[in-house]
Amino acid sequence: MQDPVRNKKVPETPEERVRQAMLHHLIQVMRVPSSLIAVEKGIRIGQAVLRPDIIVHDRSGSAWMVVECKAPEISIDQSTFDQAANYNRVLSAPFLLVTNGTHHRCARISEEGVTFVDTLPEWPHNPTTETT
Repeated sequence: MQDPVRNKKVPETPEERVRQAMLHHLIQVMRVPSSLIAVEKGIRIGQAVLRPDIIVHDRSGSAWMVVECKAPEISIDQSTFDQAANYNRVLSAPFLLVTNGTHHRCARISEEGVTFVDTLPEWPHNPTTETT
């Protein structure tokens, strides 16, 4: 299968199918420019280099959403959400999304804490509206 962000063929694993479906949704439905999406880009947390599945940036270049993709048979629970939250310690995105292609958990992160939301937020076409 062809990855539209990395511009290369990737193995068709269950997790990769979920990742590619999410990329399709971000690019085709939410209208996020592929140039503002990073896939498996390494980030340093202490001595470790970790690779979040997807980082969506706003037009100012700030991380807007961290997406963690799991294979469909992996349940979405606190540990999978904690994985995305761990990445966000460095990225400071206002939204976290964990998906296995069937079930999704999306949370808004603010100074007041974590609030789970029922629908995906609209990607901020204008950086001044990124947190509304």
